[in-house]
Amino acid sequence: ADNQLSWIRLSLTSRLKTPALPIQSEREPVPSKGLAGCSFGGRFYSLEETWHPDLGEPFGVMHCVQCHCEPQKSRRKVSGKVNCRNIKQDCPTLDCDDSVLLPGHCCRTCQKGTHGKEDDLHKSYNDRSYLSSEDTGLGESRTDFVALLTGVTDSWLPSSSGVARVRLSLTRTMLTFSVTYQRIGRPSKIAILDSDGTPAFEYKVPKGQTDMICGVWKNLAKPLLRKLQSEQLRISMTISTGRREEVVGKIIKHRALFAETFSSVLTSEEENAGMGGIAMLTLSDSENNLHFILILQEPVLVPIRVQLVYRQHVLREIRSNITSNDPDFAEVLTDLNSRDLFWLSRGQLEIAVATEDQDPRQISGFITGRKSCDTIQSVMSSGDALIPGKTGGVGSAIFNLHGNGTLDYQVSVAGLTSDIVGLTIELKPRRRNKRSVLYDLTAEYSRATGQSVGSWSRLEARHIHMLLQNELFINVATAHSQEGELRGQIKVLPYSGLEVPRHELPTPLAGHFVSPPVRTGASGHAWVSVDKQCHLHYKIIVAGLSKTDDVTMNAHLHGLAEIGELDDSSTNHKRLLTGFYGSQAQGVLKDMSIELLQHLDQGTAFIQVSTKLNPQGEIRGRVHVPNSCKLGAPAEVEEAEFDDLFLNDPEELKKDPNTCFFENQYHAHGSRWTPSYDKCFTCSCQKRTVICDPVICPELTCSRTIQPEDKCCSVCDERREPKDIKTPEMVEEHLEGCYFEGDQKMHAPGTTWHPFVPPFGYIKCAVCTCKGSTGEVHCEKVTCPVLTCSHPVRRSPSDCCKECPEEERTPAGLEHSDMMQADGPRYCKFGKNFYQNSDSWHPWVPLVGEMKCINCWCDHGVTKCQRKQCPVLACSNITRTESSCCPECAEEADLMTKTPGKRRTWKQ
Repeated sequence: ADNQLSWIRLSLTSRLKTPALPIQSEREPVPSKGLAGCSFGGRFYSLEETWHPDLGEPFGVMHCVQCHCEPQKSRRKVSGKVNCRNIKQDCPTLDCDDSVLLPGHCCRTCQKGTHGKEDDLHKSYNDRSYLSSEDTGLGESRTDFVALLTGVTDSWLPSSSGVARVRLSLTRTMLTFSVTYQRIGRPSKIAILDSDGTPAFEYKVPKGQTDMICGVWKNLAKPLLRKLQSEQLRISMTISTGRREEVVGKIIKHRALFAETFSSVLTSEEENAGMGGIAMLTLSDSENNLHFILILQEPVLVPIRVQLVYRQHVLREIRSNITSNDPDFAEVLTDLNSRDLFWLSRGQLEIAVATEDQDPRQISGFITGRKSCDTIQSVMSSGDALIPGKTGGVGSAIFNLHGNGTLDYQVSVAGLTSDIVGLTIELKPRRRNKRSVLYDLTAEYSRATGQSVGSWSRLEARHIHMLLQNELFINVATAHSQEGELRGQIKVLPYSGLEVPRHELPTPLAGHFVSPPVRTGASGHAWVSVDKQCHLHYKIIVAGLSKTDDVTMNAHLHGLAEIGELDDSSTNHKRLLTGFYGSQAQGVLKDMSIELLQHLDQGTAFIQVSTKLNPQGEIRGRVHVPNSCKLGAPAEVEEAEFDDLFLNDPEELKKDPNTCFFENQYHAHGSRWTPSYDKCFTCSCQKRTVICDPVICPELTCSRTIQPEDKCCSVCDERREPKDIKTPEMVEEHLEGCYFEGDQKMHAPGTTWHPFVPPFGYIKCAVCTCKGSTGEVHCEKVTCPVLTCSHPVRRSPSDCCKECPEEERTPAGLEHSDMMQADGPRYCKFGKNFYQNSDSWHPWVPLVGEMKCINCWCDHGVTKCQRKQCPVLACSNITRTESSCCPECAEEADLMTKTPGKRRTWKQ
């Protein structure tokens, strides 16, 4: 709470220098250190930028407080200074009686009679398509963009006949993109252009035979993020084979991307026409209506004719005008018959757009299922079965949808209690024991391999739509469980930029593979790969864990065949991968040890996922990754890259009850990091509680030391001293230090420290010592001193021993509970105030005052806060006073309205 409140500061000076913004390549992210600006709340803001400070959950964004990064010039450099003020006094006086306070605003506004283009599109497109995945608040999980690329008409180069469609997804500061193209050769380079036309990012396209390109841009700088959100960036593709061609287009944000299940790229038959378009389509949830939106190269200010065509036969035709004010064309083709739907599922329907003027032009393209770099997959577990159980079995499946409607599948199962009698793809059952089977895969199942590999060639258009909307399931029935022993939802896993074999069956993870076997309802699978730099890429998905259990998870990579036989001496062959964000984990390990790389190459490595209920292993699986790496050394998880890469859906992390929110970022339970406010502290997340401890620097025996800018502790000057010892092998050779597996660091002889034990963090009740003569680490329990004061306190919730407080710091009213050092109630410090256990209060925030909508309380030394839940009001006129948190009824009237064919909606 102190750290959250400390973000509201009236001035904060940044000491950052000002070079020009460099071009960002695939492996060289723009460093924020080199930019002039302000650092505030763990975020960087450029000069002259304004923002509303975010105090994190449950306080949220302070919309009535505006901060400004003011330039401060000196003789040698330009820095930034933060200035914050309350802007509520600047709200205009309204001349209406029906003013409303919109979400994300400080000032009230008058209601408008119309809502513009979005409402019109809402009516012409189906409802779900505008349940947008984007959010203007800081909690946005993922924002989708699209770009139409066509030939350059104003360049000295000949225009191209090619048309490309780029779908982009922004998560935090990482932008992934999927590219499909037609009537053009495979591109050699993709560039994202700044508003002035200079490249801000360049991606060298790897050679391949497919018409799909997948890429990622990591660590977007703040100025570029703002330009992306305001649609000021463009993207270009260059083809250098043969005649040099280029296609360019603007990156725009489009809400229809959320519901898109079919798509089409429209091209012209004319050579070098420089014309093109894209269509985004979806089916209604209950009726056979096809909704679509056209995006053309540029606004066409003449009437157009849109046709639905099958083998040159016009099935439907629509005429309309497109203006510069409304460049998108949205329409609904109602009541498609079974023949039309059959051709749609086979990719044989064509959409054509033609102008009706003196110089008619036409573009057209075939409609297919949505194409992207995402992975369609499923984890089957006994915990997710229609009748949940705990068998320890696992099922894993991946799918590939072709343009002609064929669905390739690979399914593997293991650890079943009896023989398989049914392997089916199904709908969600309407009743508990009333399954609805769409396709039977049992005939392709091989008992010898435990796999079913084949193709489903008769998908209906409705099935394709439901597949891409995550509405299908896969069920495994056995002789002992006729209704299903394993079951899993088929989900589209968004592309995250990791270099893993997404189109190969992943490694199954099951309790059946643990030694000894564990009867659990959980299961999972993992994709693992080793790149040319010998970096390990991994992605883990887990399913079937009960929501009522403590589902705190962590994953390790082991290098021994029998994990059940592991002991403390085997730590050289064990690496912590990472904690979980919800049900997923992914990241990159660099500088792998030669032992683990050899185990991976030989197939004797294992991934094991542990939980609080089963700390010795809930599920595990054998990993075989052939590689030719010869060198390696232990290293830590590249946490910064993990944070940028992960969170296909950051909302999953928010749902985890053990997640910590600190410095405007979410951290998984068991994770540790260096806080931005002080590099000489290390913080860890321990079940919603952030504990930060000072770094204990080792004593150096060298004669000359230096202080690195990005480090807390001094190091030996390598120009005169031998290099730091960092590996167990070097310890054995020199015996001049100790390597501790918990924090994976070298400790100098004679130094002491509190051990770091994932996922619990620093253990303050233990002290470890490095025995320099033998290189061994000796740890023992801390003995707390006998105290003579009447009111001993713990300075921090993580402290092991209590202390006698200074007289002026002793909180009034705290009573002595007992003299035991490990027990007794703890008080809370919030801001400058102390509170006893179970006390509650409304927090006070500078520039805002008392926040009556937030309730805080002291829970055994830990301050917890949450937003007050307001009741649903059933009245027509709602008002809110300045002193109240929740709105109130001005007069009695029933306020619930019902919309035909839609869910109930409440006015608020």
